[in-house]
Amino acid sequence: MLFVAIFCLMSIFPILGQDIPFDVSHSIDWVKGEISSQVGFSLASADIKLPTGRYLAEEILQEAFPGILRPCLLSLRVDSGAIVRDAADRRELLLDDLDLISLGADRPPPNLSTDLSRIGGRYTVSMTRISALLTRHRRAIEPERPLIPAQAADYTGIIIIADGELPVHGRRAQALAEPCLFPKIWDTNMNLIYERNMFEPALREERLMVRYASRESIFRPTPSGLSEDLAALVGPNPYRILAREVFGINPTDPVIDREDAFHILSTENNRRLLTEGRVVLVLNEKMLK
Repeated sequence: MLFVAIFCLMSIFPILGQDIPFDVSHSIDWVKGEISSQVGFSLASADIKLPTGRYLAEEILQEAFPGILRPCLLSLRVDSGAIVRDAADRRELLLDDLDLISLGADRPPPNLSTDLSRIGGRYTVSMTRISALLTRHRRAIEPERPLIPAQAADYTGIIIIADGELPVHGRRAQALAEPCLFPKIWDTNMNLIYERNMFEPALREERLMVRYASRESIFRPTPSGLSEDLAALVGPNPYRILAREVFGINPTDPVIDREDAFHILSTENNRRLLTEGRVVLVLNEKMLK
């Protein structure tokens, strides 16, 4: 099942000396880790006539798209307290870098409407390209090793289930956990178990540090009980954990029992699951839309 949130707007951009109104819709799919956009405009608004103007219309779409997508990228949540715009303000990335991501979007050829009055294109950007820009460390930090390790089995992945309303640590409130690019994982003693600098930077182009999923994808009639794509990431024997709380300025960070944290940190194999990003957070469908 695909989970998306649609944002529709009319954007006016000066292109080739003209103010052209574009119809724009953006969708964010945290399950697939993708941002999709549809952009179109009336050929008459750009004084374009077919068939000779077809190439010009496609060129206008290509020129306008980075500026149209930029506000959507800037609003993407990085962690509990920041969005991409904050990272840009701190010069952790440049706006030109975001525009290069837009230019590298997966985009099939634009289509003309059936009445030949409009042209539109569909574009898809992987969130891994954005998270890769914000992954600045060169070597993964080793997760904490307990002084007295627990007896723990070796697992093939980690699944944290946080799809219901949970107590917000430090507040008298409950909330649904929210997705972001770099969530932290804490234990109930508020020891930090996992954060972005523990993720192996060599994998930053391949995957996000966590994968988001819905509850239905971890209760499938398969040998592992998982959907095929999740099983490829966390294997046939993942460690399933129930989150106890959420934490953060925005509630993006799951809090797990200290005992569960010990099971993860007590073996080299299970610590490696963190550094390799073999971690799935199961959130409520409302948050994945």
